[in-house]
Order: sequence, then C-alpha cells, then structure tokens
Amino acid sequence: MLEKALSGSRGYWIWLAVLVGIIFIGFLFWLKQFHQGLMITGLSRDVSWGFYIAQFTFLVGVAASAVMVVLPYYLHNYRAFGKVVILGEFLAIPSVIMCMTFIFVDMGQPFRILNVFIHPTPHSMMFWDTVALGGYLLLNLLIGWTTLGAERKSIPPPKWIKPFIIISIPWAVSIHTVTAFLYAGLAARPFWMTAVLAPRFLASAFSSGPALLILLILLLRKLTDFDAGREPVQKLAVIAAYAMSVNVFLILMEVFTALYSGIPEHSIHLKYMFVGIEGNMALVPWMWLSSILAVFTLLLIIPPKTRRNEAVLAVACVTLFLSIWIDKGMGMIVAGYVPNPLGEVTQYFPTVPELLISLMVYAVGALIITVLYKVALSVRASVA
Repeated sequence: MLEKALSGSRGYWIWLAVLVGIIFIGFLFWLKQFHQGLMITGLSRDVSWGFYIAQFTFLVGVAASAVMVVLPYYLHNYRAFGKVVILGEFLAIPSVIMCMTFIFVDMGQPFRILNVFIHPTPHSMMFWDTVALGGYLLLNLLIGWTTLGAERKSIPPPKWIKPFIIISIPWAVSIHTVTAFLYAGLAARPFWMTAVLAPRFLASAFSSGPALLILLILLLRKLTDFDAGREPVQKLAVIAAYAMSVNVFLILMEVFTALYSGIPEHSIHLKYMFVGIEGNMALVPWMWLSSILAVFTLLLIIPPKTRRNEAVLAVACVTLFLSIWIDKGMGMIVAGYVPNPLGEVTQYFPTVPELLISLMVYAVGALIITVLYKVALSVRASVA
C-alpha cells in the first residue's frame, strides 16, 4: 500500500520537499551537536533536561490519546468513529517515533541507548519506558496496517488482530503512566514528586490528543475529499472538554497543596513559574499565557453552543493544544530543576541549534503522518 504515497498533487510534493529541507537543516545542526556535545544547547549542570525532554513528555501524551478513538470503536462498537479510528492510530505512530527521536538527540552519546537493550535493568523506569514506547509503536503499526489492508480488500479485519487491539488500550495508558513515574520517582525533585502526576499526564493527553485529531480532521476536510462527518468531531470535542476540565482541576489541586502547606520545597517552584525569583522570570510570561489559554479554552469548549460551531471549536483546539504544550513541556520539565535542591536559580533558554534540531524532529513526524494519511485516504477513496 505504500505505493499510494508515491503519487499526489503538486502541493503534496512541495509539502514533502519543504519537510525534507527542514530535516536536512536540522540534521546538520545535530551533526554539530554530535561533534561538540550538548554545550551548544542551553542545558547546564543544574538543568540537564530541557526543550528536548519537554517535547518528549508532551508527545507521549499525543501518542497515548489514540486510545480515545480505539476504545469506543472496538470495545463499545461506536460506529461513528469508523472513519477516524485509523487516523488516530496513524497519529500515534509518528508521535512515538518523535518521542524516541527526542530522547536520542538529548543524549550526549546517543548510541549508548543500545545499552538499555544490551544490559536491561528492570528496576529502572527508563527501561520500562523504552519497553512501553517500543511496544506501543509496534502495536499501532500492526493494528493500523492490518485493519487498513482489510478495508482495502473490503473484508472485516482478521480475528487474530482483536487481542492486539484490546492489549493496545491499557498499553496506551501505560506509556504515559510510566513516563510520569520517571519524574515522580525522583525524590530530589519535589516539584515532580506527587501522586497525581500520572493522572494529570493522562488528563492532559486525553485532551491535547483529541484536540490535535480534530484539527487534522478539519484540515483534511479542507484539503482533500475526505470528510469524517460532524458526529465524530463533536464526540472528540466532548472528550477533550471533559479531559481538559480534569487537567485544570488537577493543576489547581497541585497549586493548593503546595501553597496551603507552605512547604518551601514545593511552593518555591510555583513561585518561580508564576512570579519569578529574584528577577529570574524566564517562565513567568509563558506560564501565565498557558493559564489564560486554558481558561479561554474551557469557556469555548464546554458550552454546547460554542462547541458545536466548528470555527470556534478549531480555535478552542488550537488554544487547548498550545496551553498544554507550554505547561506540560517547558513548565513541567524546567521548573523541576529550577531552583535546584540548594535553592540556587540557573536560568535555562533553548538555543537556536536546539530549536532547529527540535524542528527537525517535528518535521520527521509531519513527514511520516503525511505519508500514512496519504496511504489511508487513497485506500478509502479506492474502496468508496
């Protein structure tokens, strides 16, 4: 079926060429980073995880969100998701690949990642995160490609694929739970050491993922002949609205616990995020922007009247996505390091090479999802 990606309009090939160009430029900067080390990034002794790991954390949630269409369609026979379930599964594939790539570029000696497999350490959360992400990638490749192949032949999916579909549902939850455990298990970082981190990660995933899927569906409707219909878009919007409400609630619970308890090790990170410490305010405008966007999103996406207006819904999905991207990315990761356990503030700013390498990874994801969606829509058009 991949041959269907080798034909397309002039705009399709221009888009692919642009993505390849971005990947090439980013790859040159990665070669520079590989040669000189992480000194070309904004990372330091005190802030050893930055923009790369922030993107990894965020994209794990996007990958996990595929379960929001897989579960209703396959387990509850919600037929309205019939046209979008393959889009959700194919969205998970590039998301996981980007997650793995961000881990790769974040390592000073990236090929040492092979040590995870050569010398497995089951007591390490990094080992289990690797297993979870790799397994989830294989599951979505297998399920998506098999069901699409069956659709191409106008036959039901084979019965042997059903157990893999069922396994993929808790597996989707596991990938973000294990990611949360990576942070929550670090006793020296009190900002991350909270029992609600995993639920918060899942709530943000189940809102940002559907929001992105809605935007992709609306974009495909505008650029192609594919129309998933109004019902699945509205159902995804309801899922995003509820999940975003829970996400905001959990964030407020964190704020209350930290501020009401008055424990400096917990409250000082929130202070740095929202008011700054001794003039160090790198995150302050970003966190207030994230908060404003979150409130604005809820005002648009909760009332049925505004949610049913697809133009307003598109705006709400963009603001939701940006709000979580800021909070769960830079806010969550950088604030865990600043201030350090000694109370010292070391500012972190991503450098231009760091941003261009990150853009390269996103271009890789965009290229993969473009090819996968091209194949899926071509198959749909051939059997229509």
